[in-house]
Amino acid sequence: MADNGNKSFSRIIIYLLLILLPLLIVTAYHLPPPDLFAYNLGRALALAAFVILILQVALAARLKWIEKPFGLNLTFPFHRRMGLLAATLLLCHPFLMALGGGGWHLLLGDNTWYLWVGRIAWLTLLINVSLSLWRLPLGLKFEDWRRGHSISGPLIIVLALVHSWFASVDFTLGSMKILWVAFLGLAGVLFWHHKFYTPALLRRHPYQVVDVIQETHDVWTLKFAPPPGQARFDFLPGQFHFVTLLRGRGLPEEEHHFTISSSPAEAGFLTSTIKASGDFTATIPETKPGDTALIQGPFGRFSHLLHPEAQDLVCIAGGIGITPFISNLRHLRDTRTDKRVLLLYANKREEDIVFREELDQMAAGSTPELRVIHVLSRPGEPWQGEKGRLDQAKINRLCGDRLEGSLFFLCCPPAMTQSLLQILKGLAVPEGRISLEYFSL
Repeated sequence: MADNGNKSFSRIIIYLLLILLPLLIVTAYHLPPPDLFAYNLGRALALAAFVILILQVALAARLKWIEKPFGLNLTFPFHRRMGLLAATLLLCHPFLMALGGGGWHLLLGDNTWYLWVGRIAWLTLLINVSLSLWRLPLGLKFEDWRRGHSISGPLIIVLALVHSWFASVDFTLGSMKILWVAFLGLAGVLFWHHKFYTPALLRRHPYQVVDVIQETHDVWTLKFAPPPGQARFDFLPGQFHFVTLLRGRGLPEEEHHFTISSSPAEAGFLTSTIKASGDFTATIPETKPGDTALIQGPFGRFSHLLHPEAQDLVCIAGGIGITPFISNLRHLRDTRTDKRVLLLYANKREEDIVFREELDQMAAGSTPELRVIHVLSRPGEPWQGEKGRLDQAKINRLCGDRLEGSLFFLCCPPAMTQSLLQILKGLAVPEGRISLEYFSL
């Protein structure tokens, strides 16, 4: 764990140094004008924002060197926030330049071509950010948004580079020109690797669907076998992968991330257990053995193996959030790891419980020491178990003395996760003993 902390810290330092590098170069040469604060601030914001945009490509490229210490659950939200920061800096840039002495004609009055390049980049960025923030209210499908984002993002970077190259006094420095070309080359290589090289490589070595198992009325498990002669990739229990199903028959070919529900100890295959809850996932029952799939992984840090010091685990799952827990529990069972586990599993109805029989069998075994408590919010008349929602009183009663020393794992719908997080904090469980997994990236 200490080694992971060192890796995380080193990557953060490198990230900050790269953002500051052009500012350090410009400051070292004392380029004019030195006495116009707002003008110079506008220049500095643009330089920093350009590097942030370049590094956005690296954050989105699923590079193991970047992702592994943090997990995509942290990397992707950070990518989103830094995109908003870069947009804010660039949106402020022309106004500060105009206010600081450049004149308001910079905004619309000057028809110099490279200023129009900057304006087009500025407008494209504004549209890009607006669609990202309000995609759902606008009814824009994720795949359509991602295609547009994959085009507009590189376009903004190229337009910003051309604009800064010809419009900024900073690019009288040869070192700045070299740095900008290097940054653009880095972004180009990473974009090509993520969007073209990796998909082409996966298509040459597709996995095959070998079984489709119905778990409940709306949940199915897909079982994948690696290409002939190729070993299945190694993964930690609780990790996830990106899957693109190639089924033909008019079915959609979209990439989605799904938890790996099988145990790493089960050699030769992978499984993902998927709930039919959207346009794409509603087509999962139409998947057939013999279909192929492109699988990239593993990703994520939601695994008991990353917390070897924790002997007592409290796992709280909501609905299909059981999938990373079944992977962890299967691994604990298969490796006969002696840990004490309490699983609180919340569903609406009894028929919604996934892996119920297998969980009962695990609880009846000796390794791990597992206790399963089902909580139903809309139980039928025969139900004799826990009812209602997981509020603070129920968590306090069901977890008992585990609140003081156990490691808590949460995988639930977003609203439920946030509610449970506040409940645990209210019960004096420190954040360092709470691990979260989100349904969506």
